[in-house]
Amino acid sequence: MEGKNSLSGVLVESAMRRQVNRLSQDISISSGINELIKYKINGLLSIDNAGLPSGVLSKTDIMGAYYAGIEITAPLEYIMSSPPLFCTVDAPLESALEQMREYGVYRLYVMDSDGESVVGSLAYPDIVGLLYQYCCSCDYSHVRRITGQEEAPVKRTLVADCMTKDVRGVGENDSLVAVMEELSSYRMGAVLVTDQNNVARGVISKTDLILAYKHGVDPNVQAHSIMSTPVRTCRADELLEDAIRTMIFNDLHRLFVSGEGADDIVGVFTLTDAARNKSGSCHACISSRIIVS
Repeated sequence: MEGKNSLSGVLVESAMRRQVNRLSQDISISSGINELIKYKINGLLSIDNAGLPSGVLSKTDIMGAYYAGIEITAPLEYIMSSPPLFCTVDAPLESALEQMREYGVYRLYVMDSDGESVVGSLAYPDIVGLLYQYCCSCDYSHVRRITGQEEAPVKRTLVADCMTKDVRGVGENDSLVAVMEELSSYRMGAVLVTDQNNVARGVISKTDLILAYKHGVDPNVQAHSIMSTPVRTCRADELLEDAIRTMIFNDLHRLFVSGEGADDIVGVFTLTDAARNKSGSCHACISSRIIVS
């Protein structure tokens, strides 16, 4: 039987986001992109003419439309994923996390306890935010430790303990089509862009791609033309708590992980990895030591 962790006994309502972005399924893909960028979200709920949930529009769906050459004026209905996946406010957060993992989705929409109306959404960043909140309020927190104070005798979690080691990359002269194929094949949110010496030069995320789609960029242009720089990194031996704080405060979804040298990329650490770890900064972080407000 799996032992206790920071999410044991916690309900969905403690982590969910109560704002739900909804758009009619008849609205254009272009308008959907505007909504995602404006609110810095990765997906929104599509509704039918009766105002009922009919699908979900994600950055993955939009990237697929870009790859397929679909006109950006086409309605969301053409590309949205359907049906939406739901959980309820009083469901255990661990079961919701397992549902997200099982179906390979980034978010669930949250129904009220009667299952009659949508009252929120739950995504991996929401779970990580809750875990970080626990860390900040914990007496064992690395962040709260006063300088010069003796370190608490607990085993702390490192980035290396939960990062993804398989780092995919594309060449800076590869086309955006190749980038999209790489992201789709390996179900990633971003890919590293390297030069001819295999040195990391930038990153292309799904956000970069949907903006290129929005602005009419030819998908056959080279990767370096839209990549984001610099490559944001952390160390493999860095405390998990510190890496999570960096992502939260800088509005990042991932950090590439360096080994012995800055150019030695050995992994990638994402908010999804952090949420699936189900704990904060150390192995002492269990529900019996956490007060859930």
